[in-house]
Amino acid sequence: MWRLRIAEGGDDPWLRTTNGYLGRQVWEFDASVEPDPEEVAAVEAARQGFVARRHQLKHSADLVMRNQFAKANPLELDLLAVKLEEREDVTEEVVSTTLKRAISRLSTLQAHDGHWPGDYGGPMFLMPGLIITLYVTGALNTVLSSEHQIEIRRYLYNHQNGDGGWGLHIEGPSTMFGSALTYVSLRLLGEGTDSGYGAMEKDRNWILDHGGATFVPSWGKFWLSVLGVFDWSGNNPVPPEAWLLPYCLPFHPGRMWCHCRMVYLPMCYIYGKRFVGQVTPLVLELRKELYKGPYNEIDWDKTRNQCAKEDLYYPHPFVQDILWATLHKFVEPLMMHWPGSKLREKALETAMKHIHYEDENTRYICIGPVNKVMNMLACWIEDQNSEAFKLHIPRVYDYLWIAEDGMKMQGYNGSQLWDTTFTVQAIVAANLIEEFGPTLN
Repeated sequence: MWRLRIAEGGDDPWLRTTNGYLGRQVWEFDASVEPDPEEVAAVEAARQGFVARRHQLKHSADLVMRNQFAKANPLELDLLAVKLEEREDVTEEVVSTTLKRAISRLSTLQAHDGHWPGDYGGPMFLMPGLIITLYVTGALNTVLSSEHQIEIRRYLYNHQNGDGGWGLHIEGPSTMFGSALTYVSLRLLGEGTDSGYGAMEKDRNWILDHGGATFVPSWGKFWLSVLGVFDWSGNNPVPPEAWLLPYCLPFHPGRMWCHCRMVYLPMCYIYGKRFVGQVTPLVLELRKELYKGPYNEIDWDKTRNQCAKEDLYYPHPFVQDILWATLHKFVEPLMMHWPGSKLREKALETAMKHIHYEDENTRYICIGPVNKVMNMLACWIEDQNSEAFKLHIPRVYDYLWIAEDGMKMQGYNGSQLWDTTFTVQAIVAANLIEEFGPTLN
């Protein structure tokens, strides 16, 4: 059975912490525990209920966690529910009673370390980066057990749109980014071209009907290039030399928004290395499945600015296209050969120093899931046997969450501080400090 482990990790030599793992929430499959038939039945009922309504209600209700907490922290209420007629006055006593009942229920969902765990999922573009990284590093089946992979496949299939594609997020319309990357993820997880009762074939048809994977946007091009099913020359440049510019310049990467610069930092390192994973038979199959024509006949230079209309939120300004073309046709060739290659080496060393700094200061959680897996891959590219890569692995689980819709990769490793802070503020604002002292403590 899956069990939510709270504030644990002290027995793992590759984990680092500054607070004794307070707030850490990790799902673990415990095969040694005899499954409780009632719990198994409840989880299965929740799963079937989600599938039945998945096109109407895209969000899970966190029933796997709630069922476990209901068993561990049963609700004991001596307050009767208040039901008012339409014209009946709302008194202070009615409000107070209702608040006490609600907070009592909420208190049963509090973990033993004081925080409120919960689902922080939604984006569909996070899991593919993790799966591709683990595949090219040879760690897929080591890091993700068969039970993990079953739940990930469940999640991906559950959030497929009716037209066969996948969106940028669970409520979004189908995009090339979501459809191509999810198709690749499922294939890497062992699914065939006809798996999922036709779901895979339906998605592939969506991809091809919308031009093929050459129309995937830039982050999709990046991940497909890492895997070896897209050529690096089909990417617009991400020059690591930008990190060598004087910091006083307004366009230095260090002056960008944190979630922008911390993604493009490892991305520029991997791009600068032109890293490509081992070309396996599966990779060769994907080269045939994702495109409308033969892979070796694709005009990669033409694909740099191709983007499906479903993914194009804002057209490229003409000036931006000129900049990309200049970097691609004139600057990149110089950086790939001596003496420019010397500058490229220095830039890559600088980028890697920043990557290690980010990893060490966040205890290998990183600022978010996108740069987490990119940093992890960059560490492996630098040294396949590095301590840094090994330190990254146990923190992968901090991002994975189980609910009745399957296993997802969260937008961060949780919203612990956010949820706990607002809950405490609400209890204090309701002037119920004495009644809920144990919860606040």
